[in-house]
Amino acid sequence: MTANNRIALSSDHTAIQLRQAIAAHVAAQGWEVVDIGPTTSESTDYPQHGKAAARLVASGDCRLGIILCGSGQGIMMAANKVEGIRCGVCSDTFSARMIRQHNDANMLSIGARVVGDWLALDIVDAFLTAPFEGGRHATRVAMIGSPES
Repeated sequence: MTANNRIALSSDHTAIQLRQAIAAHVAAQGWEVVDIGPTTSESTDYPQHGKAAARLVASGDCRLGIILCGSGQGIMMAANKVEGIRCGVCSDTFSARMIRQHNDANMLSIGARVVGDWLALDIVDAFLTAPFEGGRHATRVAMIGSPES
């Protein structure tokens, strides 16, 4: 498999069950899942998991990434600290499509305490199937990545 077929998954301790359901779901669609844990419900720090998954995506080892914590917010903020990452937290399918189509997001964050399993899988599907539209959006994506002056 190439990096184009690889997807990084990670979470904190609050989202292990949902992460595993997502892993099985995307594997059934032909993705090679790189699940970097954790594997126990022992309390863990979401920033380390968000950044670890983001590094796999930023390096090109994985094409996309999906990360989870209780709200999806904290782990998303941590992932976005890695250069080259555009991660959005989504709790609906419209937003998941838009972060791919308009923002060329390479990572998706989901709050395990915000959405149920079935909605989470629909959000993942919307994210994975939406193509980047390019055009005027490419200019805006470049502006996102440019440093502040």
